[in-house]
Amino acid sequence: MNHVLYGLAANPALPSDLVDRLIATADPEVDWALADREDLSHAQTVTLARRDEATAARLAHEGRLTAADVDPAAQPRAALALLDNGAGSPDWARLLAAHPDADQRQRLAACPGLPPDVVDVLAADPDVGVVAELALWTTPDTAARLARHPHAEVRSAVAANERTPPDILSMLLSGEGIPAARWCLVCERETTPFVHDPHCPRPACTLRPGAACDGTHQSTVHELAERALGNPATPSEAVAGFADHASMLLRRRLAARPDLPPSVCERLARDPSPGVRAELAGNPGLDEKLIRVLAADLDQHVRRSVAFHPRVPLDVLGSLAGLAGIGSALLPRIAEASPAEVEELARSPHAAVRMLVAERRDLPAGLRDGLAADPDAKVLKSIAGHPGLSEDRLRAMVDRHRVRVVARVAANPEASPALLEDLAGHEPPVGKVLREVARHRAATAGALLMCLADERARRTAAGHPNLPPRVVAGLLEDDDRHVVEAAAANPSLPLAVMARLVP
Repeated sequence: MNHVLYGLAANPALPSDLVDRLIATADPEVDWALADREDLSHAQTVTLARRDEATAARLAHEGRLTAADVDPAAQPRAALALLDNGAGSPDWARLLAAHPDADQRQRLAACPGLPPDVVDVLAADPDVGVVAELALWTTPDTAARLARHPHAEVRSAVAANERTPPDILSMLLSGEGIPAARWCLVCERETTPFVHDPHCPRPACTLRPGAACDGTHQSTVHELAERALGNPATPSEAVAGFADHASMLLRRRLAARPDLPPSVCERLARDPSPGVRAELAGNPGLDEKLIRVLAADLDQHVRRSVAFHPRVPLDVLGSLAGLAGIGSALLPRIAEASPAEVEELARSPHAAVRMLVAERRDLPAGLRDGLAADPDAKVLKSIAGHPGLSEDRLRAMVDRHRVRVVARVAANPEASPALLEDLAGHEPPVGKVLREVARHRAATAGALLMCLADERARRTAAGHPNLPPRVVAGLLEDDDRHVVEAAAANPSLPLAVMARLVP
């Protein structure tokens, strides 16, 4: 790949005449970068689309091509993208339903609004992957029809389709009122009983790791149940019995459903698997009683899930605040706290609690400034990115806690150019600070020049528009391709250099 041209293709300052020249000589990688440009004319877009099928499909999917721009016979992927957007012709669907490549028919099967005759053709396709793809996205009536398909893979796809009627999903889960499936992907290829080796040495084998069939298509039936349990259209009464299922994976999928009856939640809260309890702990439908029970769970991952629950009581959250794994994230309950609750949290005697509320970026000025003077470095790291903090307060943070907070201060969106320059010159140099400065919109040329000394910060600084043009041009010769691409994409690159670079 020509990394200079690849970067140049993304340069927003590249004039239209140079874009034309670049399109005329570009390779597929550069074509892909050119397709990102928002300033392409329609003629430039069509030229790109005619030269590369992958680029054409992408441009069509983004709505930058019309039906008049695409030949479905020569550019089937682009035609499929337009059909997927609802912008193609029904005749294209009829043409592609007979395409010799099953992958193309499979893509067609996922398109919405297909004509009924095309749906019938795809439902009878000899390739089960095509029929399964149709089953994933089709209408309720067709999903109900395909639920009785003799292949278990198709039924599994029906179970994942959120448009499948609830009674059909219940039937698929219970197996009642439906003939047994005759085939699955395993038994149609292998002599049963068969369990697929997860490290299968056969290069052409496409069976999933662990796929198994002893005549009951067990791995596909398990997948069907997992999909149905995760389908919000499946009635809650049809899934309740899985709380005692032998499969941890199925119990875990069940635990994520927000419509579970309280009795099922109570059983899952006693599940022997921490993974199941952790999934339940994050369930938005959980009541306060079980939230409190799970907050005392012996497993750290379960307690962490409770901390991220949107309705966790604040007193419970306070007891979990110092838990490893929460970090400095803005927790959902903190984000929704009322003004009175925010004030109470900000005045907590526990630094871990103050740290959590300091992650909010809409704090009243008084609370914000109070947290900016907090004696605990963890709190300062959380508040340092808050807009509205004065330069004096930001500098005071750095003076008190130095390396522990300096990177967060450098990331503050309102950090001044002078402050950024001072932070970039911190001794000893701090790589994370240089990387934050390199991406800051207010970084000065002087600060950016210091960032070039750090390998990772250099890659970002090379694309910063405040870097001096002569320096940008010099970085086109850098040994690091990421630096070269960033410099070529830098709008500060001199126009004369751009013109010399394009063939």
